[in-house]
Amino acid sequence: MINSVNVTGGALSDPKASDLDKLKAVAKQFESVFARQMFKSMREAKLNDEDLFGSDATDQFREMQDSNLADQFSAKGALGLGDLLVKQFQARLSKAPVTPADSAGTSNGAATPAALAMPVRPAG
Repeated sequence: MINSVNVTGGALSDPKASDLDKLKAVAKQFESVFARQMFKSMREAKLNDEDLFGSDATDQFREMQDSNLADQFSAKGALGLGDLLVKQFQARLSKAPVTPADSAGTSNGAATPAALAMPVRPAG
């Protein structure tokens, strides 16, 4: 079971937060969810079936422990996935938004290569 993502605090709930701050917060949360899924998959592999002290309570405790570890990983940027996401999407924050007229394509409904390209601001 994956815990829900908390949006009651931090940059996501702050209306004055910049888009970059919100992007960083979402990237951190994504990294945490990804790490939880990774830990869950590793636990489900059960390479050793001889778990003498295994029980539902132990499994639940390990899941909570893995969730906490995943949150700590993402807070420290240990996997680096959040940083990569910020780098990739940060460029899109500074781009001008595409208007419907820019992405209309051709008259037959097929998009032209120019309509598919990201808008580019002139330098300077």
